[in-house]
Amino acid sequence: MVWFRWRRRRSTFILVRLGAILATLGTMAFVIIHSEIEWDPTLSYSWPEYIKHGGDPKDACNCSSILQGDANSIEQAQLLSINRNFRRNATRSDDYYINATLDCRTFKSSKKYVMFPLSKEEEDFPLAYSIVVHHMVSSSISEPHPLKCIFIIYFKSKSTVTDVQNFEHLLRAIYAPQNIYCIHVDRKADASFLEAIMSITSCFPNVFMVSRPVEVVYAAWPRVQADINCMADLYNASAEWKYFINLCGQDFPLKTNLEMVRSLKALKGANSMETEQMSRREEGQGDVFLSYRGRTDTEYVCLIDNSCICFVHSPQHAGTSKEPAPFNLPIMMGNAYIVASRGYIRSVLEDQRVQQLIEWGKDTYSPDEFLWATIQRMPNVPGSLRPDRKYDLSDMYAIARMVKWGGHEGAVYPACQGHHVRGICVYGVADLQWLLEQHHLFANKFDMKSDPLAIRCLEWYLRQKALADMQSAFQW
Repeated sequence: MVWFRWRRRRSTFILVRLGAILATLGTMAFVIIHSEIEWDPTLSYSWPEYIKHGGDPKDACNCSSILQGDANSIEQAQLLSINRNFRRNATRSDDYYINATLDCRTFKSSKKYVMFPLSKEEEDFPLAYSIVVHHMVSSSISEPHPLKCIFIIYFKSKSTVTDVQNFEHLLRAIYAPQNIYCIHVDRKADASFLEAIMSITSCFPNVFMVSRPVEVVYAAWPRVQADINCMADLYNASAEWKYFINLCGQDFPLKTNLEMVRSLKALKGANSMETEQMSRREEGQGDVFLSYRGRTDTEYVCLIDNSCICFVHSPQHAGTSKEPAPFNLPIMMGNAYIVASRGYIRSVLEDQRVQQLIEWGKDTYSPDEFLWATIQRMPNVPGSLRPDRKYDLSDMYAIARMVKWGGHEGAVYPACQGHHVRGICVYGVADLQWLLEQHHLFANKFDMKSDPLAIRCLEWYLRQKALADMQSAFQW
């Protein structure tokens, strides 16, 4: 009788294990079939060979060799990126996405969206994303002003720097059904652009348009308001997500969703963003303040010393300085992009101290470069840091975003291998190997129109890595 019970338990165990194996194989088969690249059964954490599909110029490059820094493969990809036929074949119009999303099921299948959680760990740790897609200023001229330390920047022309194709590739790379996504499109956007974005979002139950869109103005308050509106929508839409990440249309991930989840869990409730003291000069020489912003959208005043006075358009404010921040808060330097806990977002939306800081900052130049960083140093904000300089965190140590600034190339990081827009590197394929060595979750900037292969090879790598991680998790 004992032997019989043992045999029955052993048979049950074998059947359960067999069922798990079959389920795993079925899951892997589904992802492989719906993967944008062919599956190599020998795949491991080494670099598998890229299988060419032929006929399409975008498949003529070897992403595996490019990501390992092979000079010949990089040169071939760079030459391909300036080929007129390649550029034409690689470009998708607004109308393409409007028509492609008429059948959402076919669209998601053809674009290889992952429509189920790839692991229990990811399913139990959902993320919230704000993606702001907006018109930005494309050129500027700087001139000195008679008040010595002030200079005026005249912004002259506007263009859409984020097209629908950039946005769709970004969404596809970060999409997971357990996450939630708020999309903000600048109210100035063309009708076809807005229609295309809305058509894409309508195909996903966890992707939605912001409830209160604004007209985004570069380096002014509406850029911040766009994120705050998405924060509110995300906070009210779900109580499950653990961390908030804000993006723009020219960002792209450097990590898989599983890698991001593990990086965020390692924070143990802390936030990760650039937050540093404004002044780097010796004490006693004064701090640096944000200046009062003019009342038009054509002229702004940049950061000035407290020994200087502010220049503004409105006569009643000319020659005056802005009042100190509420509660004498030390104003910190940071940037627009953050990784923040749900508690931090709750403070942004509900903490009265933060609300007063927000009101104070609405007439400042580029408020996104101080607001999040200052909130991060306020007492009792979940996941915050003490305001002492010893707790300063630079953008190189924060995990939110890797940006190559032209002025730091050579000293802080290698030179940009793509090109520069407003002093920021727009990455090329030759930047990818270095980027993937960094700990940041995302990098900025990428542009499908200037180097589509940089995004293509990152997509290839991330999909292969996600499949490899899933395969490893089910090893017995």
